[in-house]
Amino acid sequence: MTTLFILIGVLIILLFVFTSLIKKTVSLKTSFSIIAIVLLGLLIIFMTQTTHIAEAVGRMKTWAQAPLRSTNTFIEDSFDLTIIPLEQTVLLDAPVINQLPELPRGCEVTSLAMLLQYANVSVDKMTLATDIRKDTTPYKVTDGKIHFGHPNNGFVGSMYTKEQPGLGVYHKPIKELAEKYLPGQIKDLTGTPFNELKIHLSDKRPVWVITNTSFKELPSNQFVTWHTPSGVIEITYKEHSVLLTGFDKDYVYFNDPLTGEKNKKAPIMDFEQSWVQMGSQAITYLPR
Repeated sequence: MTTLFILIGVLIILLFVFTSLIKKTVSLKTSFSIIAIVLLGLLIIFMTQTTHIAEAVGRMKTWAQAPLRSTNTFIEDSFDLTIIPLEQTVLLDAPVINQLPELPRGCEVTSLAMLLQYANVSVDKMTLATDIRKDTTPYKVTDGKIHFGHPNNGFVGSMYTKEQPGLGVYHKPIKELAEKYLPGQIKDLTGTPFNELKIHLSDKRPVWVITNTSFKELPSNQFVTWHTPSGVIEITYKEHSVLLTGFDKDYVYFNDPLTGEKNKKAPIMDFEQSWVQMGSQAITYLPR
């Protein structure tokens, strides 16, 4: 407290000397005197919030140095796709991970692991498989109708064996899981034109997508109807997820978790049609 009173005394003396030097008008001196009193009062109020000046200084440093919390809204609002030139050819060097043998139905979390590892996040497919939200609706057939979970509510069925019923998971739970590792940076591109995916690839960021194992549009007989707690949906057991790594005028390139093949290619028009048929589902991350 002694140091505090010394500091206040020095401040009063300095303010008195300062106002004494002002010779222009009485009103000006009065104004400065009022300002000085207000500043002194604010200083006393602030300093008495702590028991020691050093603590007060430390509090101010902590406040000033605290990082701003990132949010999707802030990053997305400040991220301008129009300034990114659309390249003619892109081929990224993203890590390739095989979903087999541990995850026969784990293509979605394995492709997410590739995306996150490319973004320098240390996480593996098995951790993501454990953490992904699950839809625990049991599989049953009643009057010829299949009742099961909804892939946008969580992973449906068993990821670890095909001896039990199962399918996979769609973009919503994947985005939710990715946010745990890159909070405020995950961008859901679902429903956007395929060309927007190419813009993100041109900016050197791979894209997680849902397609099918044929990488082209499927005939309608490849789809079946499920009755889920969230409504009726059409699904295909050929549903698949890969990580887009590039494109050129003829082909799209991707890491395939089912085969472990890096920069596998498929005709770009066929691939786009398969992607649209599966709901144009895609996510990536935005740079900070």
